[in-house]
Amino acid sequence: MKAFERLLKYAAIRTPSDEESGTVPSSACQFELAQHLYRELFTMGITDVKVDTQCYLYAHISATPGYEDRPKLGFIAHLDTVSDFCDHRIIPEIHEDYNGRELPLGTSGRVLSPDMFPHLKDLKGRTLITSDGTTILGADDKAGIAEIMTMAERILDENIPHGPISIAFTPDEEIGMGAAHFDVEEFGADFAYTLDGNTEGEIQYENFNAAKAEFQINGVNVHPGSSKDIMVNASLVAMEINSMLPEGETPRDTDGYEGFYHLIDMKGDVGNAVLRYIIRDHDAAKFEERKETLRDIEKKINQKWGRGTAALTITDQYRNMAEIIAGCMHLIENAKKACRNAGVTPLILPIRGGTDGAQLSFKGLPCPNLGTGGHGYHGPYEHITVEGMDAACEAALELVKIYAEERAD
Repeated sequence: MKAFERLLKYAAIRTPSDEESGTVPSSACQFELAQHLYRELFTMGITDVKVDTQCYLYAHISATPGYEDRPKLGFIAHLDTVSDFCDHRIIPEIHEDYNGRELPLGTSGRVLSPDMFPHLKDLKGRTLITSDGTTILGADDKAGIAEIMTMAERILDENIPHGPISIAFTPDEEIGMGAAHFDVEEFGADFAYTLDGNTEGEIQYENFNAAKAEFQINGVNVHPGSSKDIMVNASLVAMEINSMLPEGETPRDTDGYEGFYHLIDMKGDVGNAVLRYIIRDHDAAKFEERKETLRDIEKKINQKWGRGTAALTITDQYRNMAEIIAGCMHLIENAKKACRNAGVTPLILPIRGGTDGAQLSFKGLPCPNLGTGGHGYHGPYEHITVEGMDAACEAALELVKIYAEERAD
């Protein structure tokens, strides 16, 4: 089975995670995909596979006889998708010989356009996969799953010599919890790669330092006709807080290594309001400065409007894995070599986000990230090409071959 054929099958199984849930996994639907993958792996002949009670799937492919002393190599992708645009059936659409121009997405009224995504012009002639424009596609990260599964099948079917290989599919990555209950010992690899990036050939080992921040704002609500010097409108205070953030430091205004403040949710009335942000920066010192900026805003608001008006909670989420990968740069050099062997141009790019690998690297499992061939994640404009998936799969297979030629330290 080709990688894109698997993606079409997996995408139809909706697996949105739920940030408001208190369970692990955060949504029971993730078990449906995990169990499907369990059966598929078992059918391939991989019998060392299990899905634990928290929806982590672990599988192991024993080394080719004589290759037992090779490095233990792992591959990881995540089961869940974002919950946005994922409230009804997902219908993937295939567009053969894409012309590189504007593409209407079903009857949704949305148009995939090179004006929004300039790289579309470079995809001319490829087979493009999208949703119908009313949902996400789910290539983040079902494309990664499909590529790992296809790689595993080819290793077995083509009798490719290999060292010990570990595979894991995790729940709840999209809500920052994918690595929280990951059993590194059960996984059993010396190091791994997540397949959770964008363009084929991407190799990423520098991710954001990340935190989430929440302002709880308590107003004073009295009759507007007699509120002179008494009323404190919590919603207006919320607007004031957001206006105090540095101008031009939002996701829309930044790129590359530039950090940002991102308002992801707001709600409120006169009496109470809530602002929720994520804070991101590659540089650890600048990251701490961003958190201090929010604390300073909290202080100024309370000085102006009264003690207890604003209450800020900051929760660290993950750190930049670069400090860990710096000690094992063979992972990056071999990934570059694998891409070239697969006929793909290596692209060393910072991650403007995070992956399970960021947290796993600090748990003792160095884990850079590889591109899957997808674009436009987390919304109805998500798309991927058959050719990009094939290339990403080929690069992963080349990594297996490269590490089969090395001895474990």
